[in-house]
Amino acid sequence: MAKKSKGIQHPGYEKAPMDRRDFLRRAALVGGIGGAASYLAMAPENWPLSMRDKTGLLSKPVHLPFQLRSFQVEKKAGSADIGVGTEGNPIEKLRRAIDAIGGIEHFIKPGDIVLVKPNVAFDRSPLLGATSNPELLEHLIRMLLVDCRAQEVRVADNPIESPPDCFEKSKIRLATEVGGGRVYLPDSNSFEMLNTPGAKLIENWWFFNRPFTNVDKVIGLAPVKDHNLCHASMGMKNWYGLLGGRRNQFHQDIHGIVSDLSIMIKPTFTIIDGTNVLMENGPTGGDPSNVRKGETVLAGTDPVALDAYAFEHLLQRGRDYPEYLFQAEAKGSGKLDWEGRVKEIRG
Repeated sequence: MAKKSKGIQHPGYEKAPMDRRDFLRRAALVGGIGGAASYLAMAPENWPLSMRDKTGLLSKPVHLPFQLRSFQVEKKAGSADIGVGTEGNPIEKLRRAIDAIGGIEHFIKPGDIVLVKPNVAFDRSPLLGATSNPELLEHLIRMLLVDCRAQEVRVADNPIESPPDCFEKSKIRLATEVGGGRVYLPDSNSFEMLNTPGAKLIENWWFFNRPFTNVDKVIGLAPVKDHNLCHASMGMKNWYGLLGGRRNQFHQDIHGIVSDLSIMIKPTFTIIDGTNVLMENGPTGGDPSNVRKGETVLAGTDPVALDAYAFEHLLQRGRDYPEYLFQAEAKGSGKLDWEGRVKEIRG
């Protein structure tokens, strides 16, 4: 078998000669790179740019915290801070409550990406009052997509119990899909470190940020229910479902964490779902006898006043307000006194 001949170089190629100066320059460059590599590998751990890492901490990822912007919208002239819907079916109550604070088209513009945060904390039937009413959610999504021509509606929560089971049993997944929205479930890659200036407990804390990517507006949809630690879970407490990490440690200062949540999220507006009010045995519920069939849907732009009104009128507990409302007011999240700031649309 004939020996295979070596390929002929391109006829236009001519190897450039290397003079002594070029040789020394290239040698110096190679030597410099080698010396730098030796320094990085051998220099003591505390020296600049050293690659020595006895503890393994230098290779640990550094998570730089981000800050969440406000999603609030300037108040419409003549509108109330709290809207009340008591007449008609739940959908009519929802629309009237939002109309009283300026109308949904004032807040949401064509092309907006909207995040709705319901309470899906527990693996419960919606009739037990521990989670948000799926019927309200479905029609809210339709209002956003049809009336406002939103580009996308996302629905997200980080439940205490199994997320898939909670979204399924509460019927929140079904309501989202029927309405035309998209469910975001949490996973290990969904959280980022959030910096909340002025917060006492969560100044830097893990936050369920994936569903917030490119979001323009944020709406809370919170049930009203008793809570064995903070006395009431309403609009502000609902944002607890966006925290990651070992958040159960905050139960030691429950009023502090709820007031921190009031400055962590500045929503476009909040809806208070008073259709199935869990009057006792909250927040988990479990017994239908603990639930009062409600007749009211609220909407509001002042989270402190909104929770105070819901505490007094929906939970029917007078004005012995939970401590977190006073703390939230002190942090500048709103005004506790709702008198003269409420509007109810009838007929």
